[in-house]
Amino acid sequence: MNTSPFFIKPTPLQVVMFKVALALVPAIAVYTYSFGIGVLVQITLATVAALATEAVCLKLRGYPIKPFVTDGSAIVTAWLMALSFPPLAPWWMIVVAAVISIALAKHMYGGLGQNTFNPAMVGFAIMIVSFPAQMSRWAAPFGVLPQSLDWSAQLSWIFTGNLPAGLAFDAVASATPLDTVKTQLMQHASMSHIFQSPLFGTIGGVGTEWITAAYLLGGLYLLWQKLIPWQIPVTFLAVLGGVAGVFHLVDPTHYTSPLFHWFSGAAMLGAFFIVTDPVTGPTTPLGRVIFAALIGLLTYLIRVFGGYPDGIAFAVLIMNLAAPFIDQYTQPAVFGRKGKQKKAGVQS
Repeated sequence: MNTSPFFIKPTPLQVVMFKVALALVPAIAVYTYSFGIGVLVQITLATVAALATEAVCLKLRGYPIKPFVTDGSAIVTAWLMALSFPPLAPWWMIVVAAVISIALAKHMYGGLGQNTFNPAMVGFAIMIVSFPAQMSRWAAPFGVLPQSLDWSAQLSWIFTGNLPAGLAFDAVASATPLDTVKTQLMQHASMSHIFQSPLFGTIGGVGTEWITAAYLLGGLYLLWQKLIPWQIPVTFLAVLGGVAGVFHLVDPTHYTSPLFHWFSGAAMLGAFFIVTDPVTGPTTPLGRVIFAALIGLLTYLIRVFGGYPDGIAFAVLIMNLAAPFIDQYTQPAVFGRKGKQKKAGVQS
């Protein structure tokens, strides 16, 4: 029979990061199948740049390199950021973003566990604000357009900016499903007309809806392993879907359904892998619910009424600022005390 004291041994950081990376593998596989080798190239470039930057920063700060480089945190940051990038973005963009994420968003705040903002989203946000045209150039999934880039053409475009003779990038490129919906609605197209495009599948974009389903599968694995709190993804998806559902019921010709918002863009990636970052979010149960709910609301507002097709990164960074405030005002009552404790006075 077990006897006290009962202690729960914490899971090593390397194990946690390995399981998070493992949860991303199904989505990476589907992503590569749908869009080509450019996805793997972006992940590789981001990983190498992130690890190199991590080593340089640790050396400059006088910290041992091996324990921190091998803990897996820089790799997970690199993967999350790379999966947010266009698969055919120029090589230097993902490298610069990785340097920014590790050097500025992580080490300038004191390193692992001290950063205020989600490092992966900082790198992505800075690049999309600085280079909006390049960050909006996505190749269409295989099978959507008559022409598509094979793997050798993708490598040539990423590293040299050149394509085979007679082939223009605009002929094989397409906007993301979220961007297409927003652009077409601004041109007063109806939702039924928009969804007749070959870019759209059953509930989302062709290819992207299966990538999103793979993120959901990975997220369920993280919940099963008890590596993330269930309140955050459930609340985020509930609010995002709830707000989308209200607008869709009011005017289905101009507002898409909750399923479209769940299975488009970075909704599932954000719900299970980004919003759940334990360092940059609240620690209290109620705080997590408020935090996730506001990110879900902001994501919808930015998607529908803002200047960017997907608002996950900006919503997360805005709420990262509010996390300490939310924590401060959602602290549970101290055990053994009821309400506000009055100072006891001594009658003389």
